[in-house]
Amino acid sequence: MHRRRQSLPLALLASALLAVAPAALAWGPLGHRIVADLAQPRLTPAARAEVDRLLASEHAASLADIANWADRLRDDPVPEMAVLARETAPLHYVNMHGRCVYRPALDCPDGQCVVHAIHHYAAILGDRSLPIAERAQALNFVVHFVGDAQQPLHAGYQDDKGGNEVQVQFEGRGSNLHRVWDSGLLSTRRLDAAAYAALLEREGPVALPKPIAPFDDAPAQWVEQSCRIVMDDGVYPSGHRIDAAYVERMRPIAERQLRLGGARLAALLNRVLGRSPAASASQ
Repeated sequence: MHRRRQSLPLALLASALLAVAPAALAWGPLGHRIVADLAQPRLTPAARAEVDRLLASEHAASLADIANWADRLRDDPVPEMAVLARETAPLHYVNMHGRCVYRPALDCPDGQCVVHAIHHYAAILGDRSLPIAERAQALNFVVHFVGDAQQPLHAGYQDDKGGNEVQVQFEGRGSNLHRVWDSGLLSTRRLDAAAYAALLEREGPVALPKPIAPFDDAPAQWVEQSCRIVMDDGVYPSGHRIDAAYVERMRPIAERQLRLGGARLAALLNRVLGRSPAASASQ
């Protein structure tokens, strides 16, 4: 993908690097919970019953409760979880090569990207012959990775690590562009996840883009759409400063991605879990 960025003066770059927090992997906790909160009311009765059963096995009450588990793995003191965090780290994003056209061999070698991860864990989730613990873990990953696929910079430029290496000034502090899209834009609402989801719900149902025939790989089309946002003029700010005008332009885009994430997650869970156990066993 072609770059459209300006170099940052050395002194400002050094200052920003000192101030910036460690790079984030995904939507921040707020964004992931919003996607989950938007998805849950859209579940069919059959899908909801199975989701509730899987959640109960982990002592969780809602999809929002597990939405950030895949990121929290990095801080889990259990060695096995630390290994799992390292193994799944490449699955939170996809590096698109070219003009936002997903090519598995180039963009997802050996299945190491968010598109393949969604397919992989959705298959485990839907296999009722597997142990409930394995399927519950798959639900954790599905909820999180569907959210990740909607974050534009998770389908962005490989050479700057999806904006993680693009230093910016935001609200008077050093940050990076990825973190601004993960959480900074959303934080300007000053709302918690439930209130934010309720605000977005009041905008009414979001219309899902129609699948592009003959390529009907939904997660692939999600990341292609996310990638096209990154390619738009203005996402990489001129002057490396995130001002109020930038927030006013870009926050509605981020919020629409959250709404798409909720609708897409619900549609996936309804498809994978929406049949009764008896119907699934007869297939």
